[in-house]
Amino acid sequence: MTDYHFNFSYIWKHFDRLINGLLLSLELALISIVIGAIIGLMLAIIYIDFGRKYKLFIGIYVELIRNSPLLLLIYLVFYGIPSIGGFEYSSTTSFVITLSIYASAYLIEVFRSGLSAVEQGLIDAAKAIGLNYLQRLLYVRIPTMFRIVLPSMSNTYISLFKDTSLASVIAVPELMYGAQWINFNTFRVIEVYAVITPMYLGVGFVILVLLRQLEKKYRVDV
Repeated sequence: MTDYHFNFSYIWKHFDRLINGLLLSLELALISIVIGAIIGLMLAIIYIDFGRKYKLFIGIYVELIRNSPLLLLIYLVFYGIPSIGGFEYSSTTSFVITLSIYASAYLIEVFRSGLSAVEQGLIDAAKAIGLNYLQRLLYVRIPTMFRIVLPSMSNTYISLFKDTSLASVIAVPELMYGAQWINFNTFRVIEVYAVITPMYLGVGFVILVLLRQLEKKYRVDV
C-alpha cells in the first residue's frame, strides 16, 4: 500500500459511465416500484376483500419472496426461468422483473396495513352517498391509503435504489457496474469506490429529503 499512488484522472475520464449508471439506477428503482406497487396493491385488495381462500396463497408468495436473498432471485429470473421456458430477455428486463416482484412482496404488507387504516367513517360516508364498491375503492380507500403509506413507500424506493447495485452481477450497466468497469480497466479500485460511495449517499439523501417534503404535504394522521 505504501507504493500506491492515488490518481483520479482515470475516474474523471470515464465519469460519464458513472453518471449514466446513476441515472439508470434511479430509473430501474422507479420502474420497479411502480410495477411492484401495481402488483402489491392488487394482491393487498384481494387479501382484504375477497375471502380466506386467497390469503394462504398470497401469504406464501410474500414469505417466499421476502425470505429469499435478492441475489438468488436475480440469478433465478435471469438464468433459471429462460432455460426452462426456452426464451430470452435482456439483463435489464430480467432485473426489472426481479426487483418488481421483490418490491411487490414488501408493498403488499404496506398496502394491506394502509387499507386497514382507512377510517370506517369515510367508507360509511361513501356508502351513504351511493358509491358502489369500485367507486369507494377508487375514490376513497386507495387515495386515502396512499397518503397514509407514503413514508413506507419512500423507504421502499430508497431501499430499491440501493438494491440496484446488485444488477451489476448480470451486466446491467448501472452505477456499480460502471464502477467495476473502470476498476477492471484502470485498476483504480480505491479511487473509483471513493467516488461512487458519496454518489450513492448523496443521491439517497436528496431522494429522502424530497420524499419527506412530499409526505408532509399529503400526510394523513391516523
